[in-house]
Amino acid sequence: MLVRAISCLALVCLALSSLVASAAVKEPKDAKCPVSEHECDPAAKADLDGGTVYFCCDKCVAAFKKDGEKFAAKAHQQMVSTGQLVQKGCPFSGGPVKPGTQISIGDAEVGFCCPNCKGKVEKASPEEQVKMVFGRIDKGFKPAAK
Repeated sequence: MLVRAISCLALVCLALSSLVASAAVKEPKDAKCPVSEHECDPAAKADLDGGTVYFCCDKCVAAFKKDGEKFAAKAHQQMVSTGQLVQKGCPFSGGPVKPGTQISIGDAEVGFCCPNCKGKVEKASPEEQVKMVFGRIDKGFKPAAK
């Protein structure tokens, strides 16, 4: 009986250690425009990194197309919140996400490999958090399976 309980506990721990942070997936209309931070119109959109970024209006689409780098972090954050990107590891190290390291950054929940990475982000302002975590997505995020 004890061996079975330990085996079950080990399976639960294994599942939690590979847990990748996520929050409830938002519909595009409920997401925030990465340019204006207003609610989005699903008809106003642009492609980015194999996904779609939604905006409140065509003026914001034009602003994004003109200077996409300026809005990339917020666009990636929106792609996580709409379920187009999923977390695959720590945004800094690429290592496995550990239980208890998740924090909410805007509309997205993100986990880290260790308390140090989590703490670095927690100390930053909300705008800096978005830039730190979603500015470069290659280590921490990947397109969701379709």
